[in-house]
Amino acid sequence: MPTHKPETGDADLVKEEAAAHSGMPARRSGLHGRLDAIRATRAGALTLKIVIGVLGGLMVGGGLIMVPFPGPGWLVVFAGLAVLATEFHWAHKLLEFGKRMLHAWTEWFKRQGWTIRIIVAAVTVVAATAIVYIGLRTLGLDVIQMAQQYIRR
Repeated sequence: MPTHKPETGDADLVKEEAAAHSGMPARRSGLHGRLDAIRATRAGALTLKIVIGVLGGLMVGGGLIMVPFPGPGWLVVFAGLAVLATEFHWAHKLLEFGKRMLHAWTEWFKRQGWTIRIIVAAVTVVAATAIVYIGLRTLGLDVIQMAQQYIRR
């Protein structure tokens, strides 16, 4: 419904008609619409870039720290790259590369026989166990010594 404000005269009607006949797409809604509104000003764009950079960087850094330990390390790295990819082109390219490599690894692993799968699983378990043990040793906990003391009781 056309709006008419006395203080602007027919300007609102003219703008609405021009917008209706223009080839511009409608304004996006949801998260993308909010991000576009923030990016509309220079200060907003810079602030958004800094916030996204810090948040995504923390996620990628935390994920890389978690990678050697059992848990969702790579998932957090990929999630951090996805956050960074909303503002940085290099992060988008790196995320796509990572997805391609993960897909190639999964396809290669699926084609392997049971012996290779068992070897990969055994190496993974041994590596994860060694990393957890070394990590606990750096914190001052010797789980082997604790287990031996428990068994002697």
